[in-house]
Amino acid sequence: MNVSEAVAARRSVRGFLETPLDPALIEGIARKAARAATGGNLQPWHIDLVSGEPLAELKAIMAAKLVAGDIEPPAYAIYPDKLGAPYRDRRFAVGEAMYREIGIPRDDKNARRAWFARNFQFFGAPTALFCTVDRQMGPPQWSDLGMYLQTVMLLAVEAGLATCAQECWAIYPETVTGFLGTPPERMLFCGMAIGFEDTEEPANRLRSERAPDKEWLSVRT
Repeated sequence: MNVSEAVAARRSVRGFLETPLDPALIEGIARKAARAATGGNLQPWHIDLVSGEPLAELKAIMAAKLVAGDIEPPAYAIYPDKLGAPYRDRRFAVGEAMYREIGIPRDDKNARRAWFARNFQFFGAPTALFCTVDRQMGPPQWSDLGMYLQTVMLLAVEAGLATCAQECWAIYPETVTGFLGTPPERMLFCGMAIGFEDTEEPANRLRSERAPDKEWLSVRT
């Protein structure tokens, strides 16, 4: 597989097989991804890989919190408060497309909440990745985190695996950092589900659209 093929194949998968992953494979991907571009060679990412009994424990903790309705101050605002067009429209469109695939109508709020809760079970994935970052870092270093995470996802595609990057974990930062034992000077950035795709999961039929390049690409020659 070449890079272009991996880029085209990568997508957010929301249904995984329970098949355990070889720890050496995942650790190897995490290490290789550290070659990602990083301004000033700061390498601001800190990565935790969780699987097996620890992951089962975290999933149980999150299930109990959701049932109890526990909420926490988010680590950061995942989206701007007043997200304007066309960004708001794109976000709405991909959400509606996913719910169409899984057959949940817009007015069935309970079913939609139940589906969203699957995020906190990593959609059944056997391995989770968490990315944290020193609180002194700013937007340029956050972009470095994206460089690292994208590299992880492309390497996972190369290895025949699927992923789903999950910023939703940022709304439970105290639970996650407490579970991981993250030092207080670091904040939670996101999680990621990693595993083999469940090809029978209806949500995995979704192929999100991309805006035509005339909306974002300028070429001067």
